[in-house]
Amino acid sequence: MSQATDTRQATTLAALLRSAVESGSGPAMRFFRDGQWRRLSYPQVYERAHELARGLIALGIEPGDRVAILSVTRPEWTLADLAILWAGAIGVPIYHTNSPHECEHVLRDSGARAIFCEDPEQVAKVAPLRERLEGFEHVIAFTGESEGTLSLDELVARGGEVGDGEIERRLAAVKGSDPATIVYTSGTTGAPKGCVLTHDNLRSNLEMAVARLELAGGPKKTFYLWLPLAHVLARVVQYVGLHIGAEIAYWRGDPKLLLEDIQEIEPTHLPSVPRVFEKIYNRALAGVEDSPLRKRIFEWGLEIGRRWMIARERGQRVPPGVAALYPLADKLVLSKIRSLFGSRLEWAVTGAAPVEAEILEFFHAAGVYVLEGYGMTEASAVVTVNTIPEHRFGSVGKPLPGTEVRLGEDGELQVRGPQVFAGYWGHEDASREAVPDGWLRTGDLAHIDEDGYVYITGRKKEIIITSSGKNVTPASIENALTQTRWIANAVVYGDRRPYITALVTLDPTEIDALAEKLGVPADPAAMARDARVREEIGRVIDEVNQRFARIEQVKRFFILERDLTQEEGELTPTGKVKRNVVYERYAQRFAEVYEG
Repeated sequence: MSQATDTRQATTLAALLRSAVESGSGPAMRFFRDGQWRRLSYPQVYERAHELARGLIALGIEPGDRVAILSVTRPEWTLADLAILWAGAIGVPIYHTNSPHECEHVLRDSGARAIFCEDPEQVAKVAPLRERLEGFEHVIAFTGESEGTLSLDELVARGGEVGDGEIERRLAAVKGSDPATIVYTSGTTGAPKGCVLTHDNLRSNLEMAVARLELAGGPKKTFYLWLPLAHVLARVVQYVGLHIGAEIAYWRGDPKLLLEDIQEIEPTHLPSVPRVFEKIYNRALAGVEDSPLRKRIFEWGLEIGRRWMIARERGQRVPPGVAALYPLADKLVLSKIRSLFGSRLEWAVTGAAPVEAEILEFFHAAGVYVLEGYGMTEASAVVTVNTIPEHRFGSVGKPLPGTEVRLGEDGELQVRGPQVFAGYWGHEDASREAVPDGWLRTGDLAHIDEDGYVYITGRKKEIIITSSGKNVTPASIENALTQTRWIANAVVYGDRRPYITALVTLDPTEIDALAEKLGVPADPAAMARDARVREEIGRVIDEVNQRFARIEQVKRFFILERDLTQEEGELTPTGKVKRNVVYERYAQRFAEVYEG
């Protein structure tokens, strides 16, 4: 009997994960410390999480109390998360990029009694709040020393006299309908609200994903995890990894090393967001565009790969000419693309934002499956996903087993299933509005084809209506723009205007390459005003425009002197643009573009 089958005898997420970790074998975590990659085994994870859970109990944390985590994605985050669950408490993740004010909102709204912090910098955001937040008592640091703060070792020492029997008692008392976590939304349209996800919500989503993606059994798997664990998608990926006995490999904490990490770790499974795949796509193309010969060879190799993959997937005989040329195409082009993911990748999955079908088709031709999915916090992470046997480029796949989807009269995607959340913490009216009749209103516009594949077409609240009455979906245009090499962020504008304009920012990771190509100083602010840069970005936008109807094309644009940031309040912690903030802050710049 497989491990996944055994652990299904558990009744809650906490019990399920405890059973999985207890029965797991081999490496559970890989992480970079002191200049080298290190590992923790499943027995070590089991013991450490128990020690931390006993420490929480010794601090007086009771079942149902809220305990927050403020840190980047790292092994201690997972250990703290398990400890909170095993102590019968409710985890409250906070993005490590949040400001002190944002941290205070989450701690106050959730009524958290304790918090795990990454280091003294994060401790400084929240320690002063103990004086003004009722019930907020304990701050525990993963690393470093801060006055009035417990270290992990000190927490473990506190729990030395608490027996495992207390953990067993608490786990037995937890019900599936009890909250497991409160995850705060990104706040694109107001103050973040806490989504209450129960043990049943998360456990069902975990098991649905394992079944849909056929993850149970087989050789040892390695998940590369860099997405913020404060985001529900990364959280469920973490739970799935532990549930199936995989090794979770944590990033080094430096965005500049993401691609190097992937090649060094060689994961079997890579959950990520479109921007990472866009970077890998651009790296694969680097140098090709500047050489007509290399470009022709590259395009030839991709075409051979595309025809090879289509024939294989359809169960057809590969055309003799393709079969004869494939080894050469693979050597010159396709294998080089695959090597960017290491040598063991079975598939990657992308979500959180739309991705261009062109990128998915590009990797597919090289034999790399990047599977697009869809979900939201209120649905415990995953609603639909493509798989290797069942995928359609441009769609977000079919619903997970046990999940129903339908379209409202206005085209809004609605979801029903055991993963749909219990409501917003302390916001009954908003909860009823989100799920008025058992169907979750996602706020996303979609269509569903005759085979059940779902296609997301935009957000209800983000539709632009031009002065001629035409509806324009900004996300699809912005997506196409940010797929290009030089553009990091794009925000299109044009409500009640005669045509579409855009704010664009230069990609900080490509500034040097762009400056070298155009012969200009690598200064983002100066480049935003340079005629040569504007001409190059204009050329890129003209190319993108060819994909869209005339009314959807960007007619004019301006380049911002810097990239959009969360620190300036323009992006959410997950990198989504706060459209209303950008529109308000740069209203004069947009107006000047129209005045032209």
